[in-house]
Amino acid sequence: MKARIYRPSKSTTQSGHGKGKQWVVEYETATPREPESLMGWTASGDTLNQVRIKFESLEEAKSFADKNGLEYAIQTPHERKLKPRNYGDNFRYIPEEQ
Repeated sequence: MKARIYRPSKSTTQSGHGKGKQWVVEYETATPREPESLMGWTASGDTLNQVRIKFESLEEAKSFADKNGLEYAIQTPHERKLKPRNYGDNFRYIPEEQ
């Protein structure tokens, strides 16, 4: 079975980074998703795609995948780039270069 190891990005509705340090192991879908005949909802015959296992570090997630014989792909997280700014920088005059 194949799995994906990644660190999820923070929720857009939250400003903090409290739960952004966890790593997640998620199984890849084995069967294609298709519309259900009765309601028309998207369904899959595979229930493993609903399983998400959280770990504190990447090494723990890797060891879990190795221990259970999973093929895995690691997605590297995008790091946030911060430019330190002060409130006074909003009003600072910077002349245009000519």
